[in-house]
Amino acid sequence: MTLGIGIFLFDGCEELDWAGPWEVLSAWAHGWSEDQAQVFTVAQRDGPVRCAKGLTVIPDHGWDSAPPIDLLVYPGGRGTRLQIGDEAIKEWLHELASNGALMTSVCTGALVFAGAGLLNGRPATTHWGSIELLGTLGSEIDVRPDARFIDDGDVITAAGVSAGIDMALHLVARLHSVERAVEVRRYIQYDPEPPV
Repeated sequence: MTLGIGIFLFDGCEELDWAGPWEVLSAWAHGWSEDQAQVFTVAQRDGPVRCAKGLTVIPDHGWDSAPPIDLLVYPGGRGTRLQIGDEAIKEWLHELASNGALMTSVCTGALVFAGAGLLNGRPATTHWGSIELLGTLGSEIDVRPDARFIDDGDVITAAGVSAGIDMALHLVARLHSVERAVEVRRYIQYDPEPPV
């Protein structure tokens, strides 16, 4: 059975927040087709999306035409601020969650999850610059500022920007195997050695 992986795009989304997980998950889908993962981008409506640093992309689908989403990747970026509390976004997120989708966020995507009530009573993390805000957007959110990512079963939150790559590799390990995640990591040659 195909695993539908939808990566949400919107005006103001941070490029690496979505492109990092997209690279990992697409490498998995294309390199190991027998695992039956399908990765696609989705936006609220059809048409180009202008990301936070100016990159313009054309999502594969709008909400109305998207295939079933079994795993959602919700990136962060300045565009999330307008989405916190947005009723259409909240309804879409709750519909996905109630249908059993694995809900994942990168960076300030967690703020939208929190505003929709998806993080109430859960451990969660986000970009260091929004840690204090995260705790104010829901009920009894266990904010963990030092976590790279937090897997709480049906909801996973990752810290800022590059943490989404680590989360995506974790997803491959969780949904297939550690061995496959190692193969994907090697394929994309992700061996962080920061010079500073």
